[in-house]
Amino acid sequence: MSLHDDAVLVLKEYEQRADPAQDELRRGYLDHLAEHPDGMWKACGAGHLTASALVVDPERGRVLLTLHRKLRMWLQMGGHCEPQDTSLAAAALREASEESGVSGLTLLAGGPVALDRHPIPAPCHWHLDVQYVALAPPGATEQISDESLDLRWFAYDEVASVADASVIRLTELARAALERRG
Repeated sequence: MSLHDDAVLVLKEYEQRADPAQDELRRGYLDHLAEHPDGMWKACGAGHLTASALVVDPERGRVLLTLHRKLRMWLQMGGHCEPQDTSLAAAALREASEESGVSGLTLLAGGPVALDRHPIPAPCHWHLDVQYVALAPPGATEQISDESLDLRWFAYDEVASVADASVIRLTELARAALERRG
């Protein structure tokens, strides 16, 4: 199965019944992929799907955020899909592992927890982000990558003081998913 086909399948199965805006995004992502066979790749000028993961340490009630080198914002780990990625989930896990330096991350079962569409500078115009939760193993040690100015663990209730609304929302959705999925 191609990465494009996997993305279509993931998006068809994704539902956030309590949030009509998420369903609208989901339909928009599917329309984008239907219109753009290259919609998974950075070269797609109309926008492209990206994969990210919020790294969570549920035992200690905290998340690992990166101070993004270019954007200078505290964000979850994530980025562009690569040709070697076999699925959106694999891309999210690869990005989280590379950017956090944490080995042994696993994705929370059940697929993505959120979608987030945000503008980016030209020549491309949009990131259509598919967001997962990555679980850190006990005693996880982070290591700053070239893409980060800093990495830091934040207690769930500290995220609002350092991050934008999209990361706050992702943290809330991750916590809810952890509670539902045990």
